[in-house]
Amino acid sequence: MLTITPRQIEQFRSDGFLVLERFLTEEEVESARSRFEPLFRGEFDTGLYPDEWNWCEGRDPPDRTRQICNGWKSDRTIARIVLKEEIGRACATLAGWSGARIAQDNVLWKPPGAKPLGFHQDNSYCKWVIPMGFTTCWMALDETTAAGGTIEYARGSHLWGAFPKIRQFHAPQDYREALEQAARSTGTQIELVPVEVPSGGCAFHAGGTFHGSDTNRTQQPRRSLVTHCVAAEARFHPSELSYIYSRYRRVGDDTMDESFFPVLWTESGHRTAFLERLTSVHAM
Repeated sequence: MLTITPRQIEQFRSDGFLVLERFLTEEEVESARSRFEPLFRGEFDTGLYPDEWNWCEGRDPPDRTRQICNGWKSDRTIARIVLKEEIGRACATLAGWSGARIAQDNVLWKPPGAKPLGFHQDNSYCKWVIPMGFTTCWMALDETTAAGGTIEYARGSHLWGAFPKIRQFHAPQDYREALEQAARSTGTQIELVPVEVPSGGCAFHAGGTFHGSDTNRTQQPRRSLVTHCVAAEARFHPSELSYIYSRYRRVGDDTMDESFFPVLWTESGHRTAFLERLTSVHAM
C-alpha cells in the first residue's frame, strides 16, 4: 500500500507535484499496455464507448498524441488501475480532503514522433464542480525521458493563480505558450521539471499546476494512465456546465451519481460498492 508521508505532503504543497518511482506492479503495467491497441481500434470489452475518444486508428493523423477519456467505462483492465483505492486515498491525503472520487481518467499514448500537448492547468477544465479543483495521479507505463515527451511540471505554478483554458490542447505550434504568458503576468521565473521515471512510476499533481509535454523524439512509445480526482463530497455547479460531463447531472439534483463518478476512498471507509465487482479479474 502506498503511504504518503508528512514530508511528501509538504513537498506537494510547495512544488505542486510529487514524483514517485514505484507505484504500479510489472503485471499491472503489462496488462494495461496490452489494452492500448484494441482500445484505440474501438474494441471496448464492456461494450460502452468512452466519454472522449480523441484518436482513432485510420481516422486521425499518426503524429498526434492519442487520448481516450474515461476508458474505465470501456475496459475492465484500465478500470482496475485508474479506480484503485490507493489513488483515491493518496489524492485525498495530498489535497487535504476527507475522501476522493474519480471525475475523469485519461488513456494517453504518445508514439515516436507524436506532437506535444499544450501546457495547461487542469482546474481550468473543472469549473463545473463544487468545490472546484482536481488532484491527479499520472502513471507511466513506459520508462520516461525528457526526449521522449514525458509530462513536464512548472514547479510552484499552482501558486500563480487561475488562468483560462488554453487556445490549443493537441499539437500546438508552441506548447509552452500559455505557461510563458502566465509566468510573464505574474513576474515569475519558470522552473521546468520533466518526470523521468521507470515504467510503473507515477506523479501526483495539483489542479493548478501548469503541465504539458513535448514531442516524442525517441523511437519508443510513451504510454500512461491518468486519474483525475475531485473531493468525495463534490457536487455539480448550479450554472457552470461541462459540455460532456454535465450530461450525467439529473434534473433538479446537483449530486454526482456514483455510477458515473464513483468514490474511490474516504476516511469513513466508504468506497462505491460496484467497484470491486467491476475491477475483479473474475468479471472479465
